[in-house]
Amino acid sequence: MALPQAKQTATEERLAVLRMPDAGCTRKAREAALERLRQMGLPGRRDEYWKYTRPDTLISADALPAALFVNDESPMFDEFDRLKIVFIDGVFSPEESDELSLEGVSIDRLEDICCKDIHWAKELYGVLEANGQNPVPRPLAALNTAFASDGVAIHVTGKPSKPISLIYRHASETSDAILHHVIRVESGAEVTILENGPAASRFNKCMEIDIADGGTLHHVRAQGRDHQRRAATHMFTRMGHESVYKSFTLTVNGVLTRNEQVVELTGDDAVAHVAGACVGDGEFHHDDTVFVTHDAVNCESRQVFKKVLRNGATGVFQGKILVKEGAQKTDGYQISQSLLLDGDSQFLAKPELEIYADDVACSHGSTSGAIDETAMFYLRSRGIPTREATDMLTLAFLAEAVQEIEDEALADVIVARLQDWLARRR
Repeated sequence: MALPQAKQTATEERLAVLRMPDAGCTRKAREAALERLRQMGLPGRRDEYWKYTRPDTLISADALPAALFVNDESPMFDEFDRLKIVFIDGVFSPEESDELSLEGVSIDRLEDICCKDIHWAKELYGVLEANGQNPVPRPLAALNTAFASDGVAIHVTGKPSKPISLIYRHASETSDAILHHVIRVESGAEVTILENGPAASRFNKCMEIDIADGGTLHHVRAQGRDHQRRAATHMFTRMGHESVYKSFTLTVNGVLTRNEQVVELTGDDAVAHVAGACVGDGEFHHDDTVFVTHDAVNCESRQVFKKVLRNGATGVFQGKILVKEGAQKTDGYQISQSLLLDGDSQFLAKPELEIYADDVACSHGSTSGAIDETAMFYLRSRGIPTREATDMLTLAFLAEAVQEIEDEALADVIVARLQDWLARRR
């Protein structure tokens, strides 16, 4: 089926300003991704999963300028001992990064992989992204696989003593970064991946995660405070028998953010939790799009997303649980909620269940509302000022999502950042 002319034109205009890196062992995957992209075209507002989010600025040939944001806070996660891997406008910075060495882990730059004909990541690069294109096309992820110029491949074979921290810094007002990370967690291994920072004026990031039987990956991400940044991120995760995947994302500020999570539970007794909390003010559009597929017996998945919006901010949640035939004893839970602090903001939700097994416990719910007047009256009657009471109730609203972070110290850091954000806007 031929692409509509407008979509084909937009796709070719975007491709015209990109150059595929010297690909080495990733060449075939890149070329296949480019072919997929040309067949599906870049997203438009008529696409089913883009009707709530305008993709124009994410697909234009050039990135819109984004003013650099002066952050007076201490660096995120700075209180933790961690292996730091720093990217500035999408380019690896060896001067600011730690040595890429840690017990139980091997780390290679994507650039180094491309120079090798044989590497473990060759069997993974682009594979999970390609699988994630069905049944919902994800053209920005295909664009990423084809043209990503930097990133890391992380091979976890043990239990490293500290987290691996991916730090994204924004230094140019016109930067347009495309990063691709590949992570393989072997059987019985366990790792924590941290991500933080605004990355670039426009950021396209893809992460492919393969968790073997009995492997565990914890992921905590904080997307930076730059007011004018735009980002489209994808995480594709494949899970084996008794594996565990827990991911949490905090988002504050940003003109446009679209985070997509695609999770496949392919081994029995796997557990996947995906959560997010966002707080937006004014010109702020935040889109969480999640697709969880149960393709094994006795697996558990949770989707918990909370959004606090005011001054005309917009939040979007599109979440699906697909239970395939034979995936009995599935436990799937999905909740998306928004707290609207004024009458100008809006929350758009599209929760979905598609079930082909008969012995399952699946539920979804979505609500949108204002501050509870009874709770507010209770706090005010005890002498708490209105703005402080609003902040307290806001944090209580976000608590269910933050509680998905297993490490209490990391959860405390997230709560502290939320408190700081709310205090600045009293």
